[in-house]
Order: sequence, then C-alpha cells, then structure tokens
Amino acid sequence: MIKVHGYFRSSSAYRLRIALNLKGVETDFTSVHLRKDGGQQKTPAFRALNPQALVPVVQEGDFRLTQSLAIIEWLDETQPGPKLMPEDPNLRAQVRAFAQVIACDVHPLQNLRVLDYLKANFEADQAALDAWCGRWIRDGLAACEALLEQGPEHPFCFGDHPSLADICLVPQVFSAARFGVDIADLQRINRISSACEALPAFAQAHPKNQPDRED
Repeated sequence: MIKVHGYFRSSSAYRLRIALNLKGVETDFTSVHLRKDGGQQKTPAFRALNPQALVPVVQEGDFRLTQSLAIIEWLDETQPGPKLMPEDPNLRAQVRAFAQVIACDVHPLQNLRVLDYLKANFEADQAALDAWCGRWIRDGLAACEALLEQGPEHPFCFGDHPSLADICLVPQVFSAARFGVDIADLQRINRISSACEALPAFAQAHPKNQPDRED
C-alpha cells in the first residue's frame, strides 16, 4: 500500500488526493501538521523523508517521491484507472503547461513558508498577506482563463474527462475563496471547477472532508 504524508489544507496534498481518488488507490495516510509543534514538516524525521520540508511525500516500499506533479504522473504511469494525461503529445504538453502555471508560478507565492517569511521579515499583517496572495492568485487564474479560451470549450479543462490540469485548478480555486479573491468573471474556470467538484473523487478530496481537518 502507498503511504502518503500530507496535510488537509495543503494545495499540493489536495491535488494528490484528487489523483488518488480518480485512480481508486487506497493509501495509508499520515498527517504532517504544518502549524503544530512549530511545523511538523521541519522535524529531523520528516526532513529525512523530504529535505525541502514540504508535503506531500509518498512511499511504496523503499521507493520515495516528493513534488505533487511528479507523484501524480508516476501514479498515472504505474496505476490502473482513468488516465490523467492525454495520449496526444501536443495536448499532453498543454495540460502540463497549464498545471505548471498553477503549481510552479501561482501556488508557491501563497505557500506557508513564503507568508511566514513576509510576516517575520517585512512585518506584513494579515491584510497585507491577503493582498499579496490575492494579487498572484488573481493574475494566475486570469492567465489560466485566457489559456482555456484559446481552445475549444470542453466539460473539463482539456477534454471530456478530468486531467492533471483540472487536478491543479480545483485546489487553486479553493485557495482563491480562502483568501477572498474575486474570480466571478472567470467563466470557464468557474464552470469547470463546479463540474469537477460534482464528482465524488474531487468532493472527497476537499479539505473539509479530511481526517486531519480543523473545524
């Protein structure tokens, strides 16, 4: 069984949960609380698993892997179930590019360690942190909307079934709501996000439905 180290509110862990649900993979879950005990991800034991001190981490036997996009593509290549990447190489590249807009350009700027650094070293209060997150989340999702508008309209980002693009989009939309970012005008993103959230694999992966959630 695959062992997963994650945290209910982490966007990266949220992505992985969606992928695991779509694939129908059962896991052995360990919560790594990013706030308790000064951040459980900073302990020597966890750093031994991931020197970056980030979630998620997966283990299968002696195999260990970090970084959500790498993990999801590994799952797609090693586990049965619906494919999360298109077969067509051009479309597959577009899905990767869309996913990386979120995972590589938008999400890191709202990461807990970045916000903690702004607070500790630049005396940013919560209003400033919210404004910081809002700026980058809004810009990133607006770019994603424009990318989607360059192609035909589909039920999901790039076709009739969810892909890595949708897996990355939904947690970012959740973060937009969390930080009070107005994206009501992004019509394709809102429609696709609603279609995804209606699927059990996405609904069950929502932070509110996790065993380590905080009320």
